[in-house]
Amino acid sequence: QLQLVESGGETVQPGGSLKLSCAASGGTADYFAIGWFRQAPGKEREGVSCIGSTSGTAVYSSSVEGRFTISRDKAKNAVSLQMNDLRPEDTGVYSCATGSYRLCVSWTGADHWGQGTQVTVTS
Repeated sequence: QLQLVESGGETVQPGGSLKLSCAASGGTADYFAIGWFRQAPGKEREGVSCIGSTSGTAVYSSSVEGRFTISRDKAKNAVSLQMNDLRPEDTGVYSCATGSYRLCVSWTGADHWGQGTQVTVTS
């Protein structure tokens, strides 16, 4: 069984930066795509960024485009999310997920989820 473990969430001030990491272990790591999602209090979970496992093609939601960068370390079977110029509206629980090609197309098709890491942006 594939397991995903996120780390790196903290409380930061607006304008600050954080780097989240997601490490995959166990079972088969043969997933098509891996992505980051977030859920703010009282809101639905939304897709943030996704990257093709083989292609390396990355996609971003419009709300984070230009501020966040996703990258993958195939040797370590991990994916990172560098978040810059953080805003209060970026606050939420950030989770990584693996899935089919649909993950990077429509933020659907996830088959494994991590438990999430809390990011709080506040002054």
